[in-house]
Amino acid sequence: MTDQEQHIKTNLEILRNELDQLFDFFENGLDYHKMVYEFWNAKDILGHITYWHESFARNISDLGKGIKPRPLKGKLSEVNKQSVETTKNESIASLIKRLKEAQATIEEFIFDDTIDLIPYKKGSWDYSRSEHLEVVSHHIHKHLTDISKKYGTTKK
Repeated sequence: MTDQEQHIKTNLEILRNELDQLFDFFENGLDYHKMVYEFWNAKDILGHITYWHESFARNISDLGKGIKPRPLKGKLSEVNKQSVETTKNESIASLIKRLKEAQATIEEFIFDDTIDLIPYKKGSWDYSRSEHLEVVSHHIHKHLTDISKKYGTTKK
């Protein structure tokens, strides 16, 4: 295994751990409509994370299949608002299913060394496979920390 592959493997494990903690939280049967941020409750955060994870999965899958990726467009604040609005009517079970499917797609292509850089968002920079895993893990970790503070739960 090359150093690059080892780095990807390590970052993939970190991402899996963050996702496992997220899934554990949403399997507790709590009131997920409790506000965590000014405009977002815990369920909204799950929708937001799912939306972005599906974008990562779509972009890496397109690259792996030789298709030009179509990253999300717009200002970050607009895309984040859209991430919540488009997932608002989904059940938690449906969002978790979608998130797991996106993760499976990411894992299918993450070790494909023909993929150099993965777009994040139109007008933003692209990330290597390993960097993209890091960005996503940190993103989920931040939201998990905020959720844990609001709900008085502890992160593993």
